[in-house]
Amino acid sequence: MSVQTMKWGILGPGWISSKFVKDLAFAEGAELVAVGGRNLEKAERFAKEYNIPRAYGSIEELTQDSEIDIVYVGTLHPIHKENVLALLRAGKAVICEKPFTMNAAEAREIITLAREKRVFLMEAMWTRFLPPILKVMEWIADGKIGEVRMLKADFGFDIGWAPESRLLDPALGGGALLDAGIYPVSFASLIFGGAPSKILSSARLGETGVDEQFSLLFEYEGGRTASLNGAVQLEMVNDAYIYGTKGHIHVPNFLFGKSAYLHPKQGAAESIEDDREAEGYSFEAEEAMNALREGRLESSIIPLDETLAIMETLDTIRKQWGLRYPTDE
Repeated sequence: MSVQTMKWGILGPGWISSKFVKDLAFAEGAELVAVGGRNLEKAERFAKEYNIPRAYGSIEELTQDSEIDIVYVGTLHPIHKENVLALLRAGKAVICEKPFTMNAAEAREIITLAREKRVFLMEAMWTRFLPPILKVMEWIADGKIGEVRMLKADFGFDIGWAPESRLLDPALGGGALLDAGIYPVSFASLIFGGAPSKILSSARLGETGVDEQFSLLFEYEGGRTASLNGAVQLEMVNDAYIYGTKGHIHVPNFLFGKSAYLHPKQGAAESIEDDREAEGYSFEAEEAMNALREGRLESSIIPLDETLAIMETLDTIRKQWGLRYPTDE
């Protein structure tokens, strides 16, 4: 039996949207019908490259397209809030790229409107939906490594010295925490089921004023801890290790979730290898479409309250560093 087709719009014809669009072809029941952005010429080029029927030069035109069921927002961090609010007001379901917003106040405003309008909204934290990550959570739920006591997760890459880059521009939400750090911070929330009770952190603030690297230590109830590191000017290994009282789990290059390895103290080791052809953005698209078909207003895999709690955690960390963005005013 074929599933109900869901018609997609794309807001922001850039690099991350191109990755999402390529993977959308692997999502059952997805039909891409429109792309919009602030530059019509760029939107038209994107539409031509990915065989999208309609291109718009403004968000207003995209919101007025009555055929669109759901919109993927892949714009720059500082305009996520205004983009998502406009789409929600038009009754469009939304999945918004990480980081969800620049700060918790923006996230709270968006979530409040979505709930008032009763419109589906989800953070596009694609790692959560990957088969190896789902298997990791299954192993933990089944007690394969006992009580989880410790997590170590890193994500860092080296862009070199590029002060003109979005990643080093405070006006655009630059820095390691929002771009790289969101992955280990969100992963810690997934593993421990909530926000930390205590946060210790350290960061190197560079010449442009943003964090070029950071280290975080989260403490949870019962002395459980997460050690998280990230960078935009350091090449890192990017693995995750989850340690429990009866064994541990290793997730190589965890945010891309291609494999995971279970190492119990007793019993046979297990592993999962994902040979998917797509990168993996199709899984979050399928979750969003299934939610719409079932009448759900949010995802149980990344609920809106958890997205808000994660943004509050990021705010707390930045406050410790004295790092503020123009949108914090």
